[in-house]
Amino acid sequence: MITQVLPPTDENIERAAQQLTLGKLVGMPTETVYGLGANALDEAAVRSIFAAKGRPADNPLIIHVALPTALEPYCEVNARAYKLMEAFCPGPLTMLLPKKPSIPSVVTAGLPSVAVRLPSHPVAQKLLKACGVPVAAPSANTSGKPSPTTAAHVLNDMQGKLEIILDGGECQVGLESTVIDLTSTIPTVLRPGGITPEMLQSVLGEVQVSDSVMRPLRPGEKALSPGMRYRHYAPSGKLTMVKGEPSRVAAVIKRLANEKNSEGQSVRIFAFEEHLSAYQGMDVVSIGSLSNPETVAHKLFSVLRQADGDQVPILYSEILPAQGLGLAIMNRLGRAAAFTEIDADETEKEP
Repeated sequence: MITQVLPPTDENIERAAQQLTLGKLVGMPTETVYGLGANALDEAAVRSIFAAKGRPADNPLIIHVALPTALEPYCEVNARAYKLMEAFCPGPLTMLLPKKPSIPSVVTAGLPSVAVRLPSHPVAQKLLKACGVPVAAPSANTSGKPSPTTAAHVLNDMQGKLEIILDGGECQVGLESTVIDLTSTIPTVLRPGGITPEMLQSVLGEVQVSDSVMRPLRPGEKALSPGMRYRHYAPSGKLTMVKGEPSRVAAVIKRLANEKNSEGQSVRIFAFEEHLSAYQGMDVVSIGSLSNPETVAHKLFSVLRQADGDQVPILYSEILPAQGLGLAIMNRLGRAAAFTEIDADETEKEP
C-alpha cells in the first residue's frame, strides 16, 4: 500500500471520509497530536488501529465527534459534561462517560466507560462532519513511541499501513488532550493536558488528579485512559530526568555526559532556553522556555523524535515544576523516561 500525504482540500477531506466509511484508516490532524482514525462503530476497522500501531488491546481508545449533540447515541452525557463542553469544547479535552451499547467493547478495552472528545482543529472538524460517524483515533505513532505532531512524523511510523494522511500542519498544542473521568464521584484527571486541573476546577468546583499521573501503573492495574502505561511517549535512547537547583542540575548532567562521552557513547541534553549557556560545547537542544511552558509542550515530542532520528543512545533532561501545564509536560516526560530520575541536590551535597 502506498501512503499519500495530502493537503486538506475539500476533495481530499471527502476522500478521507470515504476511507473511514469503508473501514479504512486515515491519518488526521488535531490541535493536540495527529490521530490514526477509524470508524468507531466498525469493530474490524478499530482492530486495524491496534494492529497498525502495535497497541495492546487493553489500552482504550478515544472517540472523536464534531458536535456535542453527536455524543448522545454513544454515551450517557451528564450535567458536568455539558458544563465542560460549554467552557472548553471543541478543544483539547477528553471526558470519560458511561458508554452505550452502540460502541463496540474493543474501543473501550471492555470498560463500561468511553472516552470522548470534540477536536477543535478545522481539518478534524471538516472530516468528522463529512464522514458522519464517530472516529476512534489514538495518536498516529508506533505504540509507546513519541506522539506525532506533524504529518511527516505520521508517515515515518505508518507508511504502508494506510492510504491517506491529511496534512494539517504542525499541531498547535503538541501534547495529547486532558482526560477527565466524569463517572467517578469526584471528577478525576487521569491524563493531564492543555486544559489544566485549575481550569477544570473553575468550572466544576471540586476536581482531583489521579495519583497514577506521576507514577507507573501497578501490576494488574487497568489503564482507564490512554497514556497511562509505564513507558510511553518514549524515544529509543535511554532518557534520564535530573531535578534540583539549576546550577546543580547542570553540574550533574555535564559530569554524566562527559563520563558517557569518554566511554564512546554520544549524549544529548534537553535544557530550557534560559539554561543553554550552561552547556556550551555540548550536544544540547532547547526544549522551550521555562517561563513559557506552552513552548515546552509544543516542542517536547519533536525533540524526542529528533533524538531518535539522530540515533542518540543517552539523553538527559532538565525538568520543570509539575504545576499547571507543567503537570502535563512532566507526565509525558516521566513516562518517556520510565520515571528514571536523579536528584542533583542530593548528588551534589557537600560531604
